[in-house]
Amino acid sequence: MGKELIYPKLSYEIVGILYDVFNKVGAGHKERYYQNALLIAFKNNNLDYKEQVPVALRYDNQKIGQYYLDFLIEDKIILEIKSDNIFRKPNIEQIYSYLKSTGLKLGIIANFTRDGVKFKRIVNIE
Repeated sequence: MGKELIYPKLSYEIVGILYDVFNKVGAGHKERYYQNALLIAFKNNNLDYKEQVPVALRYDNQKIGQYYLDFLIEDKIILEIKSDNIFRKPNIEQIYSYLKSTGLKLGIIANFTRDGVKFKRIVNIE
């Protein structure tokens, strides 16, 4: 894999929406409220999205568990929302597990912090 960004245009659009939501809603809210605002913003920006998407975890073709993605954007990018001031290792591992389970290439984890929205792109290199 080269150094090219995966889905750069769509990623930038999502990040712009994250910043817009933070600027309008502000800091200190529960994760769910940011999710609700994002639902409106995705509709307003004509993005194809799904919320709380169930994804099965399998072993030997048998379901052993189920994840729920906060958002799946354009059937390409997983977006996970957190209301936290730092990126925690379990949250990063969580989104990487989602990528492996779905076979998707890119996830974005967004933290709505007291100082603004911060994000990380997580790439599935397998």
